[in-house]
Amino acid sequence: MKTLDKLILALICTCLCTACEKNVIEYAATPISDETTAQFQLHYMVPVTTGAVNNINKVELNGELLTNETAPLAAYNFIPSGAVGKFFSTEAGTVNLKLYRGAVSDLSLVYDHDFNLPAGKHNIVVHDFDKPPIIVKNEVPYPTVTTEYTGTTAWVKFYNVLYETSGVPTTLKLQYQFQYTVDNDTGEKSEWMNLGNPVSFGEATGWEPVTVNKTVEISSGSARIDYRIRIIGEDGSDQGSLEVRNAAGNIVNYADWWNAFIGRVYHHMFAGFRTATPTSGVRVATAL
Repeated sequence: MKTLDKLILALICTCLCTACEKNVIEYAATPISDETTAQFQLHYMVPVTTGAVNNINKVELNGELLTNETAPLAAYNFIPSGAVGKFFSTEAGTVNLKLYRGAVSDLSLVYDHDFNLPAGKHNIVVHDFDKPPIIVKNEVPYPTVTTEYTGTTAWVKFYNVLYETSGVPTTLKLQYQFQYTVDNDTGEKSEWMNLGNPVSFGEATGWEPVTVNKTVEISSGSARIDYRIRIIGEDGSDQGSLEVRNAAGNIVNYADWWNAFIGRVYHHMFAGFRTATPTSGVRVATAL
C-alpha cells in the first residue's frame, strides 16, 4: 500500500511539472543597452498652421519607417503617440531623419538631416525644416515625492523654441513663471514663482516642481496652474513681460493656464511666431 501511495505521489509530481513546463510565460523583447542604444521621442515644433495639410504622414529614421498616415505626426505634437512613456529606439551615433508631408498619394520630402543622437533617452525637437533638430536629454528617472497623505506636486520642463518671424529664432532669454490657487474657496493666488532658470532659444529647464492644490478632495488630484513669461536681460535683470501677438492680431503680454495632475510630469514647449502668424503658444505633452 505504501508503495502504491508513493507511486501515485510520483505521478502527481510528474504531471504538475509537465503542466508547469507547458505553461511557461515568455515575453518577446529585445534587450537594450543604456550605453549603446538611443531612445527618443520626436516633437514637431516647426511654426506652421495646424491641420491635415501640414501633417507629417511618413517618418523614416535611417531608412526605416517609424510611422505613416495611420498615425500621422501633427504640427505641435509628438510621436510615439497613444500613451505616455513610449520611446523609439536605435543605435546611438549619427542618424538620418526624413519627414514627408502631404497627401499619401503625393508625399513631399520636407526634412532630411543627419545628426548625432547620443545614447540614453532624449527628446528630438524639429523646429525648422532647414536646420538640424534640438536634442534635449529626457532626464530619467522622473522626479517623485513620497508623502504620508495626498501629494501636491507635478513637474514641468519648459523649452524655448520661439521664433520672432519666419527663419528668425528669438534672441530673448525667457523666464517661465507659475502661480497656483492657494485657497480654493476664496480663489486666493500665490505669488509668481520662477519655474527653473531662464533659457535661451534651443534650451530647456530641468523637471521643475509646481504646486497642485487639488479642487476635489477625494480624487487623484488636479488643479489649474497659471503661467507667464518674463524677459531676462544680459545682466540677469527682469525686463518685463514677454509680449506676443494674439489670435486677434494684437500685441499683448503672454499669459496662459494649464491643468496639472498630482504626480504627473509635463513638457511645455513654447513654439510659433512671436510677432506673426501662426502665433506662439505653449504646447503641452505628458511625459509620465
